[in-house]
Amino acid sequence: MWDIASVDRRAFLAALAGGAALAGCAPVRGRSTLLYHDDFRSGLDKWLVEAEKGGRFSAEDGVLDIDSPGGVTLWFRPRLESPVAIDYEVTAVAEGGTNDQVSDINCFWMATDARAPGGDVLARPRSGAFADYDELRTYYAGIGGNRNTTTRFRRYIGRRDDRPLLPQHDLSAAADLIVPNRPYRIRLVAAGSRIALIRDGRTLFRLDDPEPYTRGHFGLRTTWSHLRIRDFRVRRLPA
Repeated sequence: MWDIASVDRRAFLAALAGGAALAGCAPVRGRSTLLYHDDFRSGLDKWLVEAEKGGRFSAEDGVLDIDSPGGVTLWFRPRLESPVAIDYEVTAVAEGGTNDQVSDINCFWMATDARAPGGDVLARPRSGAFADYDELRTYYAGIGGNRNTTTRFRRYIGRRDDRPLLPQHDLSAAADLIVPNRPYRIRLVAAGSRIALIRDGRTLFRLDDPEPYTRGHFGLRTTWSHLRIRDFRVRRLPA
């Protein structure tokens, strides 16, 4: 596992920047294998909820409904190992509800916590407040963050108040933000050094990580927003 104290920070970020401009997400050949599927008809048993200010969370009739007045993360309980792809459909709801703010379609993937036994993020609960996740080692993306003004990707390094952000991973064009009530298909990839976030077939972020995170948990994340998730799947990609 990479330790920022053991390398030159500027050199490492430069390597990430160079890799991102190269073949961050080359096509994967061969067949994938379905590992997990949640059709959201049997409750929240597969998910651990960390909610800052409470909220309404349900999984029924094919929809995971996240209606939250504050920060919230729903961790998928099985631990994942690379190479995997995580797929789901997500909609930011705008129907007049108090939390229908159209913001923060966010996620963590391949997350570990060095402070917990075995690095297990589920073994060390957090409050749901965003700063409580700083010390994870994880990939993070926030689509339509900051009240739908930014879309960003970060590689968390496990240090409090330190969330590195490369310039090419800080987007704000209208095409990179959220349209209310529009379903988006998200695919997250962790395949060795190849890391990517693909939305509706378009790669928003890609990274060739010289020290990739190869195992950990996936978490859905939002703050003061109302999301609906459908058809969650995790697939093993060909090595």
